[in-house]
Parts: sequence; C-alpha cells; structure tokens
Amino acid sequence: MNTDLYDELILPLVHRMFNLEQLHLHLVVNRDNEFIDGNHLKNNIINHMLRLNKFTFNIRSSSRFYNQINFPSNNDIQKTFKDFQNNQITCCVDYFPKALKSQCHIYSYPYQSKYYDNITNNFPGGLFKCVREVSLLDERPFEHEFFFQIQKSFPLMEKLKIINQKSQNNKRFNQDLSIIKYSYLSQLDLSKAHKDYLQQFLLNTRTCLQNYLHLYVDYRLLKQVTHNFTRDTTRTNCSKVKYFYRNNINQLPKYFKGYFRSTNVLTS
Repeated sequence: MNTDLYDELILPLVHRMFNLEQLHLHLVVNRDNEFIDGNHLKNNIINHMLRLNKFTFNIRSSSRFYNQINFPSNNDIQKTFKDFQNNQITCCVDYFPKALKSQCHIYSYPYQSKYYDNITNNFPGGLFKCVREVSLLDERPFEHEFFFQIQKSFPLMEKLKIINQKSQNNKRFNQDLSIIKYSYLSQLDLSKAHKDYLQQFLLNTRTCLQNYLHLYVDYRLLKQVTHNFTRDTTRTNCSKVKYFYRNNINQLPKYFKGYFRSTNVLTS
C-alpha cells in the first residue's frame, strides 16, 4: 500500500532497529519534493545501521513535483548508487505531464517480490520469474512490441491490470505480428484502459490466451470490440473468458450468452 508517512513513521522505525544485520525494504512511498535514491538510502538508513551486512530493496517513490527544466534522469539516479558495490541496482524514472506527477522505481536485482506495479514504456526489461501480478500505467500508448516484452519478462504472470487511456498508434490489426502467448494469465483488468487494449488481448491475430480468464472491462467497449458479439477474430479468445464482471448493467442480451458460451457473468 502507498504511504504518505515515510519520513514520520518508517524512517524512525528503521532507526530503532540499529542491530539489524540483514534488511529488505519493500515500499511504495508518496513524497512532496524528492525521490528516494542511493544518497537517501545511504544517509538515512545505512549510516544508522552499523551492523548491516546485507541490504536489498524494492522502492517506488512518487511525487507531485514536476519540473521539466531540472528533473533527475535515470542516469542521475543511477549515479547515486556508485557506493553500492555489492548490489546490482536498477532505476527507472518516469514523468507524467498530463497528471503533473513523477515516479522513481529502484530495486535490487534479482527482484524478489511477486508484484511489479506501474510499469511504463520506460521499463528496463529483465527476467522476473517470481512476479505473478503486474500493472501497466502510462500516458503514452502501449504498442504490440511492448506487450511482447512484458510477456517475456514475466513468463509466470497471472494477473495483469492496464491503466492507459491513450489509443495505440498502430491500428493495422490484420498485419503479420508475432502472436503473444499467455500461459498463466487468469485475471485481466481493463476497466481503466482504452478499447485498443481490449482488442490487443481479444484478437487472435495478436494474442493467444491459454488459460481461463477473469475479465474486468466496460461492457460498452466489449460490445464495440466484438462487433456486437459477432466478430470471428475475437471469438477464440472470448471463449477463454470464464468470468465477466459487469457494472450498472441490469440485463445482458441473448446474443451475448451465445458468444460467451462458457462465461459466468458477475456483478463487480
């Protein structure tokens, strides 16, 4: 969960544990005017724990500050870890002009958490076999190649949430593309996503769903993408939808049930 009380509660708590020899910090932090970087970790945590011999972390700090003229880059953040010689550190800095927000994700590699949240187009890649739940967030569109990278990086991904209202640039849905196979995906949340991402996952020319799926999506978009539940190129993947979660829909038409033959409709 996000916390706004990192400086008030978490740092004092860590300072009281001065005898720790091993520490792993997994935090999502909201701060007013700066990211958590290597300098911060060294000055505010490591220097207070003289017996510490193993320190790993996975920290995503978000901030409302947004300065297009003078903001730290990935390289700037990476340089703050120059004294962390025993760890492989990954940094990813993102800025969201529309929302006037920014975030910085720093973590020790190999990655140890089952969650990887708020991935943007700046995702540095890697292999994360321990991750089961992923969320994607950006103000720029996610293209087909990006989803291919996500599947390769998270081969055991079971849950995926996409937050992106930006339409894809590549609209040629019938072109030859590598079909992305999701072997373990069982929950897909597109309730805050543009309809292009619903097409991305339902078109059999782009995606192969190999597991039964819990689908969260606006019914109106589902109706559009499937051409009023008649489109052949979405029929195969729709047959993998085991549970469809509806909201503010009193009654579904009969042709919906004919298209989603094995689907249970639930109220979200």
